Amino acid sequence: MKKVGILGAGGISDWYVQIFNEEQNLGAKITKVCDLDLARASSTAKKAGAIATTSYEDLLKDTDLDVVIILTSSGHHYQHAKLALLGGKHVIVEKPAAMIPEHIYELQALADKSNLMYTVMHQNRLNPAVVALKRAVDENRFGKITLATVRLRWCRLQEYYEDGWHGTWLMDGGVINQQAIHHIDALQWICGPVRSVVAANSNALNKLEAEDTSISLLNFEDNFLGIIEATTAARPRDFEASISVLGEGGFVEVGGRALNKIVNWEFVEPTDQDRHEVKNSSEEVSEGFGLSHPRLLQEIFDNLNKEFTIAPVSGVEAAECVRLVHAIYKSHEEGKWVNLSDNPESKYLGK
Repeated sequence: MKKVGILGAGGISDWYVQIFNEEQNLGAKITKVCDLDLARASSTAKKAGAIATTSYEDLLKDTDLDVVIILTSSGHHYQHAKLALLGGKHVIVEKPAAMIPEHIYELQALADKSNLMYTVMHQNRLNPAVVALKRAVDENRFGKITLATVRLRWCRLQEYYEDGWHGTWLMDGGVINQQAIHHIDALQWICGPVRSVVAANSNALNKLEAEDTSISLLNFEDNFLGIIEATTAARPRDFEASISVLGEGGFVEVGGRALNKIVNWEFVEPTDQDRHEVKNSSEEVSEGFGLSHPRLLQEIFDNLNKEFTIAPVSGVEAAECVRLVHAIYKSHEEGKWVNLSDNPESKYLGK
């Protein structure tokens, strides 16, 4: 039974506590919760049956603690993960892994050197609909892929950006780095790396340092094109988070609010399984982050309880996602196509 510390008692911490309380076979228990706000730390700790603290140093000095789950603001992920790894703790961090790709590679190297797990919560990879699409691509059912797209049409009202860190360059970024990063990760996981990108960002409705709306054209390494359309300026609610792949062999669209449903599944050469795929691989969700946190946490703790430090989503994989985010920002800043091989870095993100 691994003992877990939670760093950051914001809204998402309640979802983690619920998972740990309900998943009887997880093989882990929250024993300590840390937040600078004692009331928040105490409230979350009470729900988890854990001890509250306002000191991260106190949490890291707990020799009984095996794992730290980092749920702080994005701009603190690098610092907090590094301290945890230096303290001998396995690290699970919410997306993005860090704001700068080089920081993520550094953390992965530190984890490897210390024989620790460093893993990132890109849980949408385990959505049944996403898994089905990935399998179809891996089985070459599309043949030559011609187009791959992401559409994110979510609603974030202005008060979301008034908490002191959301939407800021130093601590967050905009829709691409905060909301759409999950879908960018899934797109690259399914379709492979991107060679180059050209992008345009704007503030359509919300006031923030970064962007609430972004459009990118992608050129994949495997010589097909893609599109990322992302906004938090949808009104009055979240409408869609989708990935679609079109090829000479067929078309699949994974949609719903959180990549949770197969909307279209049609191939030139259908199989018997195809008749059941829409039903078998779709699920209902109530939140944009979907239902796959428990699935990913189960895989993480299954490995850790066998003393394996292999991460389901490694820092190296997460860094590839952040590299594309920087390329999108760099393209908008310079108004031209940007090559990923040049290791582009935004002037603003994380600074």
